Amino acid sequence: AGPERDVEGEEAGLAELEGRLAQLAERRVRLDGEIAALAAEAARAQADLRRREEALARARESAAGARSRLQHATERERETAELVERLLGRTPRELDAGVLAELDAASAELVPAELGTRIRELGARLERYGGVNLAAARELAEVERELSALEAERAELEGAIARLREAMARLEHEARARLSEAFATVDAHFRRLFARLFGGGEARLRLAGSEDPLECGLEMEVRPPGKKLQHAGLLSGGEKSLCGLALVFAFFLHRPAPLCVLDEVDAALDDANVGRFCDVLEEIAGRTGTRFLVITHHPLTMARMDRLYGVTMSERGVSRVVAVELAEAVELQATA
Repeated sequence: AGPERDVEGEEAGLAELEGRLAQLAERRVRLDGEIAALAAEAARAQADLRRREEALARARESAAGARSRLQHATERERETAELVERLLGRTPRELDAGVLAELDAASAELVPAELGTRIRELGARLERYGGVNLAAARELAEVERELSALEAERAELEGAIARLREAMARLEHEARARLSEAFATVDAHFRRLFARLFGGGEARLRLAGSEDPLECGLEMEVRPPGKKLQHAGLLSGGEKSLCGLALVFAFFLHRPAPLCVLDEVDAALDDANVGRFCDVLEEIAGRTGTRFLVITHHPLTMARMDRLYGVTMSERGVSRVVAVELAEAVELQATA
């Protein structure tokens, strides 16, 4: 009774661990979806940020040009106003075209010739300066407001990108941890099932190609009984079939399903290997409650099944499905 209770407790613990592993695998799938969505959102944010940075650069160039033009125009206006006011005693706003014409006509009589020449030079200089853009200050203010808005949007986008990258890093870290945990569980199942199916030997799974669990590949290193450690690709056809079954069953134990279909998986196996395959199949079915549908032509495999289904042609051209309960058939034979 004691060993039986230990076995039952171990099976209950394994069932609980397998349930937790299934939940972790489902959560990993959800995390992968969230990572993909976050990556797409980050890409869109990056593209939007680049567009806004280009608009910001153009706005800065425009603002710099407006500041330069405003400074130059302000300087010219100040110099001209000082000269006109010092020479004529009036500001440029007080002088219009008519006043300048009268002053130029009367300058020969009212002021010395030298002063009249200086006034004409200043008038010509004013004409060369042209009109002062009085709207430059307003334009500069508008450009500066647009620049401030773009800088605020850029800061907001950079913050959103930083948050997205942080969330992606957190999800990837959790995915790596859970994948490593799932790999360790599958590897343990694979080692045990390999020894069961081969009647000895040893095997292990190895992550290859990268140190990142999310990017690496999977390799099998196996050593059947009486052979040296080698890559699974160097095995015979039957040995490859057993290795594949061990790997499939290892994944299946990590995340079982209510139904499993096996199609001619025992075709390359001899009688001894078929017996061990059926033993493992019965163990997994008893532990997980899974119903296995096995398509086979091997008589030993059919003899170990609970129910057989076959197709017969009792009449030419007419096919019929026949079902046989092996347990009932044995009882009928015993009572006959």
